[in-house]
Amino acid sequence: YPAPHVLNGVSVEEFAEFLRKSSNNACSTRKAEEILALVQADGDTARSYQEQRDFLIKSHVRDIQFNKKEIEYVEGELQGMMKRLDYQLETMPGIDLVTASALVAEIGDINRFPSADKLARFAGIAPVNFSSGGKGTNQKSRQGKRILHGLFYNLAVQQVQVSKGSKKPRNPLFYEYFTRKKEEGKTPTQAMVCVMRRLVNIIYGMMKNKTAFRLPKQAEKQAS
Repeated sequence: YPAPHVLNGVSVEEFAEFLRKSSNNACSTRKAEEILALVQADGDTARSYQEQRDFLIKSHVRDIQFNKKEIEYVEGELQGMMKRLDYQLETMPGIDLVTASALVAEIGDINRFPSADKLARFAGIAPVNFSSGGKGTNQKSRQGKRILHGLFYNLAVQQVQVSKGSKKPRNPLFYEYFTRKKEEGKTPTQAMVCVMRRLVNIIYGMMKNKTAFRLPKQAEKQAS
């Protein structure tokens, strides 16, 4: 249905069945009735070159459908590759297949980093000491691999999020840590960097030892 005029003569039942199938049952018969009522209220909306306009809409839909199939194919390949690498990054809340594969792609061979500190510096997360006249201050590094830095930032944001429905933190361990850092006087940005730095330690350990993520027992009790 590329345009309203093609819905003329389509019954509510027929259109509702189409919507349910296309939306994985997210759209109901009521939604079909609402759409058809709006189409009827608008009257004739056909414009010049309507046939060509309909063709373009259908072409865009075909393109979207093709890309969705390609995405499924690529994700299947990624899944097989991640399985062979035997990393278990997806066991951490907030890390899906795409994020896990992106982390591996940006980090590369974890064994080239002798410590988590080296990985943090590579990602531009470790603070750098600037000294002058015998005095030094630690400031956020603007060096490092920016794509990897962005991955850790997005992951940190997800770790401290609170569910809108249940009002429970997505990851109690990191939410408590983030809150504590702010209570210690750090700004939200500084506290987020602390979360990112801790994430580096965890991701480093998981990749180095090929282990799954496990919440401490205390955090598991808070989440339940």
